[in-house]
Amino acid sequence: MPVDVDARVVSNIRLSDDYNVVCLDAPALALGAQPGQFVMIKPVTGFEPLLRRPFSIFEVLPTSNSAPTGFSLLNKRVGIGTEILYSVEVDQEIRCLGPLGVPFTLVGPPQEAWIVAGGVGLAPFLTLASALQQSGTPTTLFYGGRRSADLFYLDAFTQLGVELVLATEDGSRGESGLVTAPLERALTASVVSAKPTLYACGPTPMMRTVAGLAAAHGRPCQVSLEPVMGCGMGGCYSCVVPVCNSEDEPTHFVRACLEGPVFDSQTITWNRL
Repeated sequence: MPVDVDARVVSNIRLSDDYNVVCLDAPALALGAQPGQFVMIKPVTGFEPLLRRPFSIFEVLPTSNSAPTGFSLLNKRVGIGTEILYSVEVDQEIRCLGPLGVPFTLVGPPQEAWIVAGGVGLAPFLTLASALQQSGTPTTLFYGGRRSADLFYLDAFTQLGVELVLATEDGSRGESGLVTAPLERALTASVVSAKPTLYACGPTPMMRTVAGLAAAHGRPCQVSLEPVMGCGMGGCYSCVVPVCNSEDEPTHFVRACLEGPVFDSQTITWNRL
């Protein structure tokens, strides 16, 4: 069950001029968190911003005996709310509601997991990679950004035994171009005998491409969508997603906060998203 707590800021790690990771002390919330779930946060009291904003749970923070003490958020400042979160101070309290939403479905060995992230779309995947590592599932991260400065936390993934495949649009790190290009080659190569399950989060065009590649190669794919959410509890209908579960069923809309944010990529009507 979700809880509504005032979480104390433990640290604010500024990764660049635009990105930061905020660690929050909230054991009651972290205890039930699963990979892919999210929280609704309000970094300050008052009316600016008026509504809470959704954030994927980036890490679950353990103590020395592995009991969770809190969680972290990966943030990119693009508006008022994210600007405030970028500037929070240690010991400041942030109102947090969660964990919310449908989590990822994990695969186990001998299957493999291929994670595809674009930019801040990395946010739901550190908890996922940690859970896959605990189950012994071989995992590869296909991670893309506009430039090398947009790629973060690589060491955290390699320490979990995750293989990295990197791409940047300006060619400053990894392959030059979009991250979907090495993904497509890997799917068509002999290594595809591993029969991977795909997980994707990032810009909608990237996820649409990943969903198409997964369908073309007969691979399951879960995507974490990032629609605007006003409440996170299904009351405002601001986060609707067009879905169609079968050929005989017309497209209809569901609320991402309740039936997502994780979806089977083949159920989404991408041309209406």
